[in-house]
Amino acid sequence: MSADAPGRLVLVRHGETAWSAAGRHTGRTDVPLTERGEADARALVPLLARFEVALTLCSPLERARRTAELAGLAAEVDDDLLEWDYGRWEGMTTPEIRARLGDPGWTVLDDGVEPGATPGETVEEVAARAARVLRRAEAARTGGDVVLVAHGHLLRVLTATALRQEPRFAAHLVLRPAAVCVLGAEHGVPAVLAWNLEGPSR
Repeated sequence: MSADAPGRLVLVRHGETAWSAAGRHTGRTDVPLTERGEADARALVPLLARFEVALTLCSPLERARRTAELAGLAAEVDDDLLEWDYGRWEGMTTPEIRARLGDPGWTVLDDGVEPGATPGETVEEVAARAARVLRRAEAARTGGDVVLVAHGHLLRVLTATALRQEPRFAAHLVLRPAAVCVLGAEHGVPAVLAWNLEGPSR
């Protein structure tokens, strides 16, 4: 991410789903928001009103599109904002995967996924998609802030890429449902300006 563009990059993770509340890896399965997820998305309206939005991009999955709608954003769908394809591990929790593998230290960022009902992706492939989103956002940031509404792992990897870190740096970035993060620059260096902001009613 260029540190020269005047606009900020505003990241919005979708609201809670039943799977996210249970800690299940939710990649391409189109799980809807819970009632709490919808309420938390609505609570983002006054927070997002602070930004001068030039462009909003959104994952095509329902949980992200609904979050954008409830948060008052007019979003364009970008398939590169889809969540990580978890392959065999789709719908499973980290403890379940560790038990299945007999590996108490497994994490998706360090150890990746295996093919299942879908092929799965490497973290490098997720980072390549994130880089394409950043390039698209770059031009729009000359005219204001760019909002990206998407998913936890995708936005964490995108942040690592924007900060010019290795994709696995995302392991150090915890992103809550229906939270807003802001990326920009300080003294010409890409930087996190705010992390895990929440709507006023939460």
